[in-house]
Amino acid sequence: MASVNPFNLSDSEEEAERGPNETVDTERSPSDGAPGPPGNPFSPPADAEPPALPLSGNRTSPSGEGICVSASAPTAMAGTAEARISVDGIAAQLLKDQYILTALEFHTELLEAGRELPRLRDYFSNPGNFERQSGTPPAKDQVLGPGGPLNRAGSISTLDSLDFARYSDDGNRETDERVAESEIPSQERKNFKSSPDIQEPIRPLEKRALNFLVNEYLLKNEYKLSSITFSDENDDQDFELWDDVGLNIPKPPDLLQLYRNCGSSLTSPRERVDASVGVDLGDLSEIRFAQEPVKKPDLSQQQQTEVVQELEYQLNLLSGEKQSLADQIKKLQSEIQTLKRAVSSPPPTSLDLVSQNSPRPSSSSSSSNSNSCSTNPSVPPTDNGQHLDIGGVSESENVSAPPSNQNTSHPHLQCCNKAVRQQRVQFDQPNRKLSPAFQQALLSFCRMCSDSRLGAEVSRIADNEDSVMLMLGRCLPHIVPNVLLAKREELIPLILCTACLHPEPKERDQLLHILFNLIKRPDDEQRQMILTGCVAFARHVGPTRVEAELLPQCWEQINHKYPERRLLVAEACGALAPYLPKEIRSSLVLSMLQQMLTEDKADMVREAVVKSLGIIMGYIDDPDKYSQGFELMLLSLGDPSERVVNAVHQVFIPAFAAWTTELGTLHTALIPSLLARIEKLLKQGERGLDEHKLHIFLSALQSLTPPLFAVVLQNAPFTSRVKLHGDIPAIEVTRFPRPASPLQDMATIIGSREMLSALLLLYDHQLEHEGTTGWGSLLWVVNQLLPQLIEIVGRINVTSSTCVHEFSRFFWRFCRTFGKIFTNTKVKPQFQEILRLSEENVDASAGNGILTKATVPIYATGVLTCYNQEEDRKLLVGFLEDVMTALSLSHAPLDSLKASFVELGANPVYHELLLTVLWYGVVHTSALVRCTAARMFELLVKGVNETLVAQRVVPALITLSSDPEISVRISTIPAFGTIMETVTQKELLERVKMQLASFLEDPQYQDQHSLHMEIIRTFGRVGPNAEPRFRDDFVLPHLHKLALANNSQSVESKKIDISIHLFEAYSALSCCFISEEVMVNHFLPGLRCLHADMEQLSQEHEVILSSMIKECEIKVENRGMSDTQGSISIASSLVGEDAKTKFLSKMGQLTTSGAMLANVFQRKK
Repeated sequence: MASVNPFNLSDSEEEAERGPNETVDTERSPSDGAPGPPGNPFSPPADAEPPALPLSGNRTSPSGEGICVSASAPTAMAGTAEARISVDGIAAQLLKDQYILTALEFHTELLEAGRELPRLRDYFSNPGNFERQSGTPPAKDQVLGPGGPLNRAGSISTLDSLDFARYSDDGNRETDERVAESEIPSQERKNFKSSPDIQEPIRPLEKRALNFLVNEYLLKNEYKLSSITFSDENDDQDFELWDDVGLNIPKPPDLLQLYRNCGSSLTSPRERVDASVGVDLGDLSEIRFAQEPVKKPDLSQQQQTEVVQELEYQLNLLSGEKQSLADQIKKLQSEIQTLKRAVSSPPPTSLDLVSQNSPRPSSSSSSSNSNSCSTNPSVPPTDNGQHLDIGGVSESENVSAPPSNQNTSHPHLQCCNKAVRQQRVQFDQPNRKLSPAFQQALLSFCRMCSDSRLGAEVSRIADNEDSVMLMLGRCLPHIVPNVLLAKREELIPLILCTACLHPEPKERDQLLHILFNLIKRPDDEQRQMILTGCVAFARHVGPTRVEAELLPQCWEQINHKYPERRLLVAEACGALAPYLPKEIRSSLVLSMLQQMLTEDKADMVREAVVKSLGIIMGYIDDPDKYSQGFELMLLSLGDPSERVVNAVHQVFIPAFAAWTTELGTLHTALIPSLLARIEKLLKQGERGLDEHKLHIFLSALQSLTPPLFAVVLQNAPFTSRVKLHGDIPAIEVTRFPRPASPLQDMATIIGSREMLSALLLLYDHQLEHEGTTGWGSLLWVVNQLLPQLIEIVGRINVTSSTCVHEFSRFFWRFCRTFGKIFTNTKVKPQFQEILRLSEENVDASAGNGILTKATVPIYATGVLTCYNQEEDRKLLVGFLEDVMTALSLSHAPLDSLKASFVELGANPVYHELLLTVLWYGVVHTSALVRCTAARMFELLVKGVNETLVAQRVVPALITLSSDPEISVRISTIPAFGTIMETVTQKELLERVKMQLASFLEDPQYQDQHSLHMEIIRTFGRVGPNAEPRFRDDFVLPHLHKLALANNSQSVESKKIDISIHLFEAYSALSCCFISEEVMVNHFLPGLRCLHADMEQLSQEHEVILSSMIKECEIKVENRGMSDTQGSISIASSLVGEDAKTKFLSKMGQLTTSGAMLANVFQRKK
């Protein structure tokens, strides 16, 4: 027989079942007996003792006594007074047992009868009651546990029991859906939902939650491309913030955890046996309703296994329920404190009034009820906090909870109670005789909401620091998502303070997670604010909590898709380094930064990683990590980003050098390792040197020079004689090279400018007067480092301007750092010994092989230019003059001298000095030296200002152009051509033009084959960049004459040489814009003369020339068809970008065939 809900009886049905003489006394006191319906389920059997039902475990009367309603029904026993349960009691029991629909129908019936019940009205008007519902009434065939039916505990942490729509803003819809679902029979509903063909449509919030979990799974398992595509397809959702889903619940576990907990080994949540988790009803009251004895069904082995699995599943859910129960406990504790603080000792009249209007139940019942209220704070009050208690605290309440129980259960309440006792708030008692029930009902019209989360927080005021922290921990997760992104940094102090002082580790972790996810893409200022807060947090909590709470937040964001968030992690690792345990610094943090350095693609992130690595190197103390630090240095130096490399020199290398200094391995391991790599690179680079790697190693050596000098000073014999008091002269501003960062400043490395100044005085005195005996570190520099460096210098390619410049800069900084005395007494002698520039060697015609190597320019530009006093300049001039003389007399290549002039010529300070050296060559007695001087002018003209060219260069060249030796005169032609290419003064250009014309038109040079070749080569080099009038009026006509003269050349070898040089010159000049007149009169005739020679000499050149001639002829014919073409450009592919662009812009206007254009570009070969 199906069970019938005993509460589904309306008033009319009850009256029909009563006798005609029975009346309903609704105004009767709850303790008064009342006849009940014959079918009253609360009627006990004849042999049972009438029980009483506590309808509310927490609600107190104005006198503080618990309200206990007699639930006994009329029985067949003689002499027993029949009692009837009140309407309010029925409503309370329905709500307590979660018969919500029945209660709603009951409420409707009462409204229709004009008997509205405040309890039901308040319950159904408060949406907060439906947010906290955690289960449904048990089915009749459920498995029974030890304490009754095992109902499923509601959990918001699992997807199988999560009703997302109930957390949406549309509360009415959720209620309707829940009602509609409840009206379907349980078995039918289970079959409906488990059917594979019929499924409930996914709700919008369910879809957003599942999207978030799916995207999280893809990211964690390295499906990054799939994650990007998935994010693009759901562009209306922010997958970085769980709060964006729209549910005010914590983030559920990831898909893997959900799969493991809800996999195939467990039955479907809809098919499981529901179990209740809560306070046993036996703890609330000793009196229960009389119920039919329920027989516990026999469980099969499979059912027992399912129960065990369900209970294991509940263990996982209890952690979520624990927090909500704790919140209820704290709420009740706050209410107790509020009552104690707000209510003073009641006057006697009030107590009398209470005793008259509310008959006191039996002492056992009152004590039991009071104890249940005090010892079970997790049971929520049935009036939901809407009714205000205005009476005083009764004696039964005061004595119901023993002090020892309070002290042991809630130790933090002792200080609260003590404060309340010290300063109790007094309220004026009204001189009225209203009944407490009337007062309670009257105050119920003050509409207050304390059942919602926010209402509960508002209704209780924190009375100590712990309560404030707990309140902030609960409220901040709800506040942060509603604050504008641009203003969220204002929450950082609040979040950090709460995270520091909150007692719950789980809440602290949540707050720190909020901190690191506070802003989606924090800018520099916001990151600095967060880092400042992290450092303050670390200082407050100590290394253990920093490791346990802050580092996991960094680790979670190490692969974040936004570079700003990864940048925050990189900066945080460095900022937190001083506050971490040393084992974590040298292991976990170092590994994190190394991973980011090798994997991150953002330059700014790797730059921050390098800086943080430098900070780690400043705090690390494990010698075994030296090799890892060295590899990190080389790895970061090889980074393609310039900003990362700069960070290495500014932060990492100085910090790493400081650590190796303490270890004693700077000059014994670190620098020798770099030198060994340079030598290995030179050996491998005999076919082609990797200049980039050389730059990496040499720049590292350069950054290690200041720490090396600090080691020399700190290990000197005079360190014990340092005195900081007295007159210590200031250090010259130019004493040391400008440091790349404060960490490379010598004063910072030594400790103070006073200490550095005192050490420098003793250092110079020691070198000048006492020598280096017993000075191990300096002897290593002099006897091992310098010879090895000089030997490396001699092996690099002198024609590589990059290598020469790098080594020159290194030696310059090295000599400036170690000082002038060291340079003059230790560095220069070693170079001079290698170069051996004595008078005998200079005058010898055999020359010196070392003078052709890179040692010459590096010594000249890196060592001799360190100091710019008169004697230093004289030494540099003398050295260059000797080198020029030696190379000229020995007919050796001039590459080393050219490299010296190029390096020195880049600095205008040395232009006068170089002109002095060249004038020495101009007036030298040897024609070889004069030829060398003439060729050096070509290198110098490009960087010298026009004033010096007019006053010093042109006069010297005019002098050389009238030299008795024809070879000297020919050597001046390239320099004259360079002047035509770079100078703009007309007077200078005319003088140069006249000199070149004399070379071409003077009869004495008509048979000078080498002169003609040099002129043609010069015209081809400077013609495209020279002034157009000079090119049209001078260069092209003379090339035409030389080509015409070459047709009659009888010597075939000379004819070939001239033809090849003419071909190269015409190819270079063909890119220029040439006027039609010059094209017809000089350019085309010259090409035809050259073509005539090439027909006999080179078939390949002849084909190209034929193509050029045809194109010129066609373009001349088409000249009249396009007025916009002021000049004609040929072979624009051979010119610079500017001319090429103009040529290509006119390609569409030309009527040239495709084959012809192909031939034009064929000349690239």
